Amino acid sequence: MTAVLACWTALAMTAGCGTPDGAETGRAGTPKASGSAAPTSHADHAKRYTGELADGAKWIADVPPDFNGTLMLFSHGYGPLQARNAPDSKTRDALLKRGYALVGSSYSGSSRWALNVAVKDQFDTLSAVRKKVPAVREPKRTLAWGDSMGGLINSLVAQRGRGRVDGALSACGIVAGGLHFNEYQTDGDYAINQLLVSGGSGGPGGPGGSDGSGSSGDSGRSRKQIKVSGFSSDEEAAASGKALADAVQGAQSTAQGRARTALVAALRNQPDWSSGRRPPKAHDYEAREKQQAEGLVKMSLPFTLGARYQVEKAEGGPVYANAGVNYAQLLRHSHDFPQVQVLYKKADLDLDKDLAKLTRNAHTEADPAAVRNMERTAVPSGHLAVPNLTLHTTDDPLNPAPQESEYARKVHSAGDGSMLRQTYVHATGHCTFKPANWLAVLNALEHRLDTGSWDAATEPQTLNKAAREAGEGSYPSFLRYTAPELVGIRGRNVRAQ
Repeated sequence: MTAVLACWTALAMTAGCGTPDGAETGRAGTPKASGSAAPTSHADHAKRYTGELADGAKWIADVPPDFNGTLMLFSHGYGPLQARNAPDSKTRDALLKRGYALVGSSYSGSSRWALNVAVKDQFDTLSAVRKKVPAVREPKRTLAWGDSMGGLINSLVAQRGRGRVDGALSACGIVAGGLHFNEYQTDGDYAINQLLVSGGSGGPGGPGGSDGSGSSGDSGRSRKQIKVSGFSSDEEAAASGKALADAVQGAQSTAQGRARTALVAALRNQPDWSSGRRPPKAHDYEAREKQQAEGLVKMSLPFTLGARYQVEKAEGGPVYANAGVNYAQLLRHSHDFPQVQVLYKKADLDLDKDLAKLTRNAHTEADPAAVRNMERTAVPSGHLAVPNLTLHTTDDPLNPAPQESEYARKVHSAGDGSMLRQTYVHATGHCTFKPANWLAVLNALEHRLDTGSWDAATEPQTLNKAAREAGEGSYPSFLRYTAPELVGIRGRNVRAQ
């Protein structure tokens, strides 16, 4: 179980399973800036510098000899607290050979969900690097970038970065904020317990559920449920992830199970393309549900449950509440609502009855202090101090593209819509970008900073041209795309205060 958990942890940081490359830190308790370091192997003659902040966070900086004046601050995703300054070695090399200097920190603290400290650590890293590395002391421009959890961190850097960074690139990020992220995921987990676990109905906390009902809702008998919050260890959380995945896998043998899986997927914002060269056709609902189930079983449930202990550890308690949630209203805002209706009809199931059951048994309360802490540290306000360009795959199983629609709504509501542009590549997977994708969106952001206008820089044809001309190999193509509404917000009318 520990090995499986480690593999899933690595996935969030690297879109693969293994140790992140390029991570190098100074010895604990020994601040250092090693300007005499040998040239690193990832780009000709780039020098590696390392250091440590007062709170114990490590930082690294790679500086090419032909520094072009732009310093790039990278925020890494969920995973081990190791200093990283790029999402992968190929993207790092592509930037270094173009003269960009790269810097990033490990973040500090005891939780891999490092939102309590990450933004401060990133700003402090900038200050430390500029102080200790003469070549980047006075950069012409400083850009922030990040992926996955680091995309959320980066959106907060963009929110608070006036005078410290000039622009931001936020990729595959949890940009709708940590609270919504945990809410819609756990709504789906709750629905698995209610509808797919044998005899199922209780709440998230264990036998009978933390909703206090102590019964299955239909039969009146108590049933043991899969725990989905209030974990005491990574191992316990990972075991729940496996159990939920097993429940979904087992449900695929019947039409009723597949219909209810489609409902779970809709609540979880699960994309309908998980593998294969092309997504299923729009109205091939059976094929779409099969892809959603695959994504839930192979990635979404094992990873998100495996990480939940770390989230609760950082926030000081469970942040999920569903008391007062109207699940029929939640589902009505899903672009997959027609699919759920069709599959329920084919399975001869009563969708209204299942939704009423979910609403009736929804009594879980969050820890109010934990919710307040997450709102303070992991929820963007929508205000932007600098231009922010986002990048997302159309079918991301961990941080679904609807995150972007909610972020755009908040930014426009805050009056900063002109500062935001959102781009998409036609691909499945989490953060599955290639160097050419990164170089294309970087080119678009630099155009905005150079001219004061986005113009056509973020149009798909412009981005694809820039990606092609980068000469860095194949890449998923950019396309014009509007992300669906994020399910789990409208209909959630009660929250812990």
